[in-house]
Amino acid sequence: MDFSTIIMAGAMFLLSVMTLSAQTGSLSYDDFRAKQKSFNSEDGEMKYIDQGTGPVILLLHGVPTSGWLYRKMIDPITDKGFRVIVPDMLGFGSSDSPKGYELYSQEEHAKRLTSLMAHLKIDSWTHVMHDAGGLWTWETFIKAPGKIEKLVILNTIIYEEGFNPPIRMKKGIFAKISMWMYKNGVTTKLMLNQLFKAALMENNLTDREVEGYKRPLREGKTNSLYFFFSKTCQSLPDYSPLIKEEIDIPAKVIWGKHDKMLQWEPQADRVKEDLKIAESDVHILDVKHFIQEEMPVEITNIICEFVNR
Repeated sequence: MDFSTIIMAGAMFLLSVMTLSAQTGSLSYDDFRAKQKSFNSEDGEMKYIDQGTGPVILLLHGVPTSGWLYRKMIDPITDKGFRVIVPDMLGFGSSDSPKGYELYSQEEHAKRLTSLMAHLKIDSWTHVMHDAGGLWTWETFIKAPGKIEKLVILNTIIYEEGFNPPIRMKKGIFAKISMWMYKNGVTTKLMLNQLFKAALMENNLTDREVEGYKRPLREGKTNSLYFFFSKTCQSLPDYSPLIKEEIDIPAKVIWGKHDKMLQWEPQADRVKEDLKIAESDVHILDVKHFIQEEMPVEITNIICEFVNR
């Protein structure tokens, strides 16, 4: 590669970063919500973004986030010729948060997700998952076999060896009071500050960006969190037979190596063996948990190249 080619490549990369900043820097949470569409599931209204044309890529969030986590990646992926589906799962973001407990189990989340994709008449897609979205994904393989064509794993729940949640609560009044307190401005700010400290190498989020994390909590969207902290974190479901014996599709790992909540190294060999992932399809990035916030350009490029190959 000659010097002029190197200069041109660097200029193109800088342009993509500048374009990304322009696209995301002006996006408020109100703007994001205005772009969302509605799906009336059996359990409540779900909001989602459906943007672009071409092969479908589903971007699935975890706990306690929403589709807002992927805001920096949506336009760049659609600009590369893909259709992007970004749901707010029930109990998160802009979606309804009805009363209930088992309503927020991984089985119920997967049922609603497959219903959404059926509603959109999408028969197959590349599935990108993060955090607790992994549990909902494993259940989706059960509820909708053959629908997921390719799998992209971003710092997600796979095996007990890598699972180290910062919060575990016993079901009951104390946990319910804790969830209620997340509606309080001071407690919400404290919880988010702790989350960002654990999930980001440097917290450079603006107040405008934090709004997308804060407002759902202030609106009382905590029923799903209550289930996750008091049930899932107490007894992690075991999907190892499914992962090892039934999933046989191309898979890629993109993981923040400094993530203390969901750790790659303790489970790396097992995951690669069970999902038959080549070392070349494992990308370990120099970040923590919210890799979509800190390295959206890199992640977008890796995902799109993977889908295209």
